[in-house]
Amino acid sequence: MNDNENTFPVPESENGESNTLLDGAFSDTEEILTDTESQKKIAATPEYPLEKRLEAYEDIFESQVGDTALNRARNIEREIGLRQIFLKFEGGNPTGTQKDRIAFAQAMDALRRGFDAITVATCGNYGVAVALAAYLAGLRCLIYIPETYRTRRVAEIEKLGARILRVQGDYEHAVSVSQQRAADDEIYDANPGGENTAIQLRAYGEIAYEIYDVLRDAPAAVSVPVSNGTTCAGIHRGFVSLYRRGKTSRIPKIIAGSAFRKNPIVQAYLKNLPRCEDLSAEKIQETRVNEPLINWHSIDGDQALQSIRSSGGFAAYVSDRTMTYYARIIREQEGMNVLPASTAGLISLVSAHNAGPLVNDRYVAVITGRK
Repeated sequence: MNDNENTFPVPESENGESNTLLDGAFSDTEEILTDTESQKKIAATPEYPLEKRLEAYEDIFESQVGDTALNRARNIEREIGLRQIFLKFEGGNPTGTQKDRIAFAQAMDALRRGFDAITVATCGNYGVAVALAAYLAGLRCLIYIPETYRTRRVAEIEKLGARILRVQGDYEHAVSVSQQRAADDEIYDANPGGENTAIQLRAYGEIAYEIYDVLRDAPAAVSVPVSNGTTCAGIHRGFVSLYRRGKTSRIPKIIAGSAFRKNPIVQAYLKNLPRCEDLSAEKIQETRVNEPLINWHSIDGDQALQSIRSSGGFAAYVSDRTMTYYARIIREQEGMNVLPASTAGLISLVSAHNAGPLVNDRYVAVITGRK
């Protein structure tokens, strides 16, 4: 693989239509709040014994988060000429992305450890996930958002009772401010890269277990869109655990995709750097399509990079135009309305197949959005 923009074929008619597709996930929070009302009354009430609250919250967690669909994408297979491609659709989680997995895991940890508040920095999706998880646990929730960022998910966050605090600067600065608030006021820090990294990696490791439950072995490769790298590293760790326990015959290659020249993980892989190096923040340009992917500093980037290399995988850049096009193809041919940015890993897989045909085996692409 090289650092040229991928050459996945995109019809000319698709050019310039990125804003016509989903630029964020959607939630089913109203339905979820109704379904969990009785457990929430217990979990969110401080007067109940902690053990009873934890039991109620665990019921919510286990019934609402994870166990997302893994479907074979036969139409996509025909489109690209590679058999046995499966789509792991994380849009089935409560707020429409895999972020619910770590949000609920940390809210439960906060409840167990006696915290009454939780904080995180976000540009949208993770904030909604933490706000919902905190609401159901009866935790105060402080969400830090870069001042210039605008997303329709802000309304969802506010509706769930979280307090939004606008911060000057970019996402990385918002993380620093949120982390400092957590340290100063003894608030649970749900940001990536902190003391709770192990919890986050275990939570994302559940994706590997769920893939194994369906396939009964590891696929040849798992492709993942990368930003901070936590999801990528967590899935790899899950498969390493399965392999060491003798559950699988192999560890899948980890394939990562991210916005063109806007992610340190992909840059480090392509330039064969020993560790991720920060990009120039002033050169990073957000769009409605690439926003979930871009970072000048990938917080868990080194762990993601190690996952890619140790598994024999690879990483590649993808363009907004290609992500938009492929999201439309998935919608039209597989019936899933997905976040364009979430197709980055799949496109990296496709690009590799176009460069030199991959062997027919089983391949999994993690995608998000809303069905």
